Amino acid sequence: QGQLLAKSWSSLFGGQSGAALRGPIYSFNGRSVLADPLWPRRLAWHGSTPRGGHARRWDCQGWHSSGTAQGMATVLGEGRLLAGQRHNCSAP
Repeated sequence: QGQLLAKSWSSLFGGQSGAALRGPIYSFNGRSVLADPLWPRRLAWHGSTPRGGHARRWDCQGWHSSGTAQGMATVLGEGRLLAGQRHNCSAP
């Protein structure tokens, strides 16, 4: 939708906890993730450490729907992109 999320790829993930996302974020079908009720938890799943490295134990790799694995995700609209917390990989 023409929105600029970051000036560059490195600025999106670089620095301490990555970029602070501002403005609307749209799904691939054009819905506003921050406003649409289809997105109740509004998480950005990334499986990364705050500095952008791979969070090996928290990336949902090998996840199964009946599993209890956790992955790193950030609640959109609450700060920096990679300043995530562990969430159950089964969460919508």
